[in-house]
Amino acid sequence: MATVAPVGLKNLRIALIQGAKITEDRTLKRRGPVSIGTDPKNTFVVPVSNLPATFTLFEYVNNQFSLVFSDQMDGKVKVGDSELTFDALKQQGMAVKRGNVYVVPLKDSMKGRVGVGEVSLLFQFVTPPPEPPKPELPPGIKGSLLSGIDQLFFSILAASILVHFSGAGFIACQPMPPERELSLDELNDRFAKVMMPTPVDKPKVVEEKPGKEEKKEEKTEKKEVAEAKPTSAGEKKAALEKKVASKGLLKILGSSGGNGAIDDVLGSSTGSGNIAEALTGAGGVQVGTADGMAGGPKGGAAGTAAGIGDLGTSGGGNVNLGDKKEVAVKGRVADVAPEVDSGDVDREALTKYVRARRAAIQGCYEKELKRNPSLKGKVVVRFEIGTNGRPQDVEIEENSLGNDAVASCIRTLIRGWVFPFKPEAPAPVAFPFVFSPAS
Repeated sequence: MATVAPVGLKNLRIALIQGAKITEDRTLKRRGPVSIGTDPKNTFVVPVSNLPATFTLFEYVNNQFSLVFSDQMDGKVKVGDSELTFDALKQQGMAVKRGNVYVVPLKDSMKGRVGVGEVSLLFQFVTPPPEPPKPELPPGIKGSLLSGIDQLFFSILAASILVHFSGAGFIACQPMPPERELSLDELNDRFAKVMMPTPVDKPKVVEEKPGKEEKKEEKTEKKEVAEAKPTSAGEKKAALEKKVASKGLLKILGSSGGNGAIDDVLGSSTGSGNIAEALTGAGGVQVGTADGMAGGPKGGAAGTAAGIGDLGTSGGGNVNLGDKKEVAVKGRVADVAPEVDSGDVDREALTKYVRARRAAIQGCYEKELKRNPSLKGKVVVRFEIGTNGRPQDVEIEENSLGNDAVASCIRTLIRGWVFPFKPEAPAPVAFPFVFSPAS
C-alpha cells in the first residue's frame, strides 16, 4: 500500500525507455511498490512478451525499497562510486535469491538501469516536490454571495411566498361558521319496511306427575287401616307401633321395606351403607309404649329422668364421600435453537444451560394453562449476555401466546440467571420457547 513520504525521505523517479526514446518519466507521489507488465492495473504498462502479466520490480516493506530482478533481466546499479552489474551483485552476495528472483535492498543514494527485453527502466531517488497551492481567484473577480443571485427571480419568489402565506394565515384566523339546526319539516322522510313474523302458538305439553298416584295409593291404604279397627290390647299395641313408624324420620328410613323401622336404621336394607354406618350405635331410638313410659298415668314404675348418656350411643359413624381427585394439567416446551450473534458464546452450551432450567419455564406456562387449557404459542426473549455473565436488557421480542403473565414470568426468571460465559463484549441472544399442552 502506497504511503506519503515522510519529511527527509525521497521518492522513486522512473523513466521508461523504448527504442532509445524516453516514453515516460514519472516521479511517484507516494512511496509504495512498483509493478510492470501488460496488465492495465500495473504502475507501468510495458509490452514485454517474456514477463508475466504483473511483475513487482520494486518492493516496499518497512519503509525500505528493494530491487527485484530475474535471470532474464540485465542491468546495473550504482553503489557508492562503483557501478555493479546484476551478475556482480549476485557474486558479492548483495543480491539475495528468493525462489526464481533476486532481491537487492536499495538506499536513497543508489540509482541504476534495468533492462527487460526491448524496454529499459532508469531509476533514482529524488526529493518529492512540494504540492502546489490551490489556485484562487482574486476577491474582485470572485465576487460576493449576493452577486451570484438572479435578482429578478429572487424578487418574484419572495412576492409569491408573501402572497400565499398571507392568504393562508388570513383563512386560518377566520372563525368557523356555526351549523344551523334543521327543523322537522326540513328533514328528509325516511321509511323502513319491517316484516314482523306471524306468532305460532306452541302446543301445551301436559306432564303427568307420578307422585299423585303414589299419594292416592297411600290414602287408600290409610283408609283400609282406619276401617280395620283393632279390638284386643295386642292389636292396639301393634297398630300404635305401625302408626308411629309411618311418621317423621322413621317413615323415611323405613320406606324401602324390610323388617321394620329399627332394622332400616341399623341394617342395610335400604342399600345406603354409608348412612347406616353413620347411625351406628343409635340404640336409644325406639318406639315408645305405655309400659316403657315412666311417670305416665298407666306406668308400672316411677322411672327417672333420661339424659344424653342414657341413649347409649357409641358415637357417630364416618360417611364415605369418595376420594377427591385433581386432574393434573401438563404442558411442554419444545427445543428450538437460539440465535447467538457472538463468537464468545457457544450455542450448544447455552442451549444445555437453558434446558436445565426448562422446568421453571414450564411452570410459568402451566400456571396459566390451568386457566386456559387451549393456551399455546411461541415466546421469543431477546437479551444480551454481559461481560460478567449476567443477562442485560431482557425484552420480549415475540409473544404469540397472547398471555402477558407467561411472558412476564419468563422475563423475571431469565433476569436472575448467571451464564457460564464471560464474553469480551455484550453478546446478543434471541431464545425462542414454543409451548403446547401435553394432552
